[in-house]
Amino acid sequence: MTEATATRPNTYIQETEPTIHYLVGMSQPETHLFEVTLRLVDYPSPILDLKLPVWTPGSYLVREYAKNLQDFEAFAEDKPLSWRKISKNHWQVDKTGVSELTVRYRIFANELSVRTNHLDATHGYFNGAAIFFRIPGWDKQPIRVTIVPPRPEWQVTTALPSVAEKTNTFLAGDFDTLVDTPFEIGSHQLYKFEVLGKPHELAIWGQGNYQVQQLIADIQKIIQVEAQMFGGLPYERYVFLLHLFSQAFGGLEHKDSCSLIYQRFGFRTQEKYDRFIQLVAHEFFHLWNVKRIRPKALEVFDYDQENYTPSLWFCEGTTSFYDLLIPLRAGIYDVKSYLNNLGKEITRYETTPGRKVQPVSESSFDAWIKLYRPDANSANSQISYYLKGEMVSLLLDLLIRSTHDNQRSLDDVMLKMWQQFGKDEIGYTPEELQEVIESVAGIDLTDFFKRYIDGTDDLPLNQYLEPFGLQLVAEQQEEPYLGVRINTENGREIIKFVETASPAQVGGIDAGDELLAIDGIKVTGNSLSDRLKDYQPNDTIQVAVFHQDELRTYSITLASPRPTRYQVKPVEHPDSRQQQNFAGWLGVAIATV
Repeated sequence: MTEATATRPNTYIQETEPTIHYLVGMSQPETHLFEVTLRLVDYPSPILDLKLPVWTPGSYLVREYAKNLQDFEAFAEDKPLSWRKISKNHWQVDKTGVSELTVRYRIFANELSVRTNHLDATHGYFNGAAIFFRIPGWDKQPIRVTIVPPRPEWQVTTALPSVAEKTNTFLAGDFDTLVDTPFEIGSHQLYKFEVLGKPHELAIWGQGNYQVQQLIADIQKIIQVEAQMFGGLPYERYVFLLHLFSQAFGGLEHKDSCSLIYQRFGFRTQEKYDRFIQLVAHEFFHLWNVKRIRPKALEVFDYDQENYTPSLWFCEGTTSFYDLLIPLRAGIYDVKSYLNNLGKEITRYETTPGRKVQPVSESSFDAWIKLYRPDANSANSQISYYLKGEMVSLLLDLLIRSTHDNQRSLDDVMLKMWQQFGKDEIGYTPEELQEVIESVAGIDLTDFFKRYIDGTDDLPLNQYLEPFGLQLVAEQQEEPYLGVRINTENGREIIKFVETASPAQVGGIDAGDELLAIDGIKVTGNSLSDRLKDYQPNDTIQVAVFHQDELRTYSITLASPRPTRYQVKPVEHPDSRQQQNFAGWLGVAIATV
């Protein structure tokens, strides 16, 4: 164990004997099976209902965690109790005449993500929703959890407080808290540090090329900048859980912790390191926006089914807007890097045709059936509420700043949402969210919401950037436009995406086709761009493909080149107003960019 700075000891609590006690063992971690024992005392009904959540807050997809549960059994002392399964995630135990009972089951855990469970010879990681039963009617009861590691050198890291004088035993105040607190068990590296007088921990599983002192120093900066926005830290202790392996990226927020997953060798180059820091800034920002400032539909979680809200654009998109901005404010990267990163996000948005089809409020509502289940047509028919929410948040920030000479900003919206809803965890409605934004902006935003949040009008990015001396500069592709994206799979050139109304789609090419040749000459995904440069717009080419193993040749008329990249750059001669606005927004003179 390495300590970055001295810190206070872990928080321990005294407690009376709880009525719900889970033991989580892993005697043979190579089998990927967590061994779970539930001990229950004084449950009043003769029938015990047990429900495993179907999703976990922060990840809006029904993941069917019950599919990983096996070997269910129930006992009173040594006597088996009868039980039955009512639905996919609902078990009932007949406990007539029994005051104490034990339920045992095992959970298969071999999916390494921030929202699932993973157990192998090196560690165990789990999320509460994917392993623990909810007992309807007892959601507010305290729950004790004891971890039984397979080896004495394995340590347990979690944000739950430890129970005094109980080895590897922790207490959750209620089921929501249990679900909201992941566990890391193993021989991970644990680093402790302090920020604003409060203890923090960074647990790292997996080898990588990170420099831990730099990581901690930059994480401390992120914490300080975000805490300044909201007027302090709303927790007593915070834990970062970081998993490193070959190719990965993701995070899941919790009230007092977050889980991060990143590629193990993604820390050396500045671009990749910046991406990691943005991930940290994103998930940490969520401890306010989402975990405490959350939509009315998520004020009380229904763990049995989807929880619909049109406001994920604010939950995730506004957080994405800040995850680019926070590292700039923290001094981790400069304005040029920020504008470069912003240009990449705008490029993703402008090259997604689904932005013209799906409003971002609908994207929020349909997250459960669309965002996490992409198919060959998704980019044509959908827009990510992360991505468009980020763009809309940028416009709102610029609008508020330009209207009020940088004396107000989206920061004031976040602070007001925190004071009005977050501190007391009162869910907000879409109407209340709009009212808060309008109160800060000082103008009626009905038309803005109608066109850009509930509608699909093009976002006038240049119009909003101009008062700050900035403009979008589009870079055209050199070759005529065909409208396909190709992946090489097992030596085959597979067309993964065909853009709607593109020459390829009009000509009959389908996603899933295997690209073979253009005008009788073999072509690959890597050589396609160069081959197309030999043609002009309106030229007709013969494209040969295998379509469901059938050889087909299509006549395709190429179109004019399309923009492939957008950059945010200063205008040539910014006036004094633009210079002042830019400096007030990003903290430096526009001439330095």
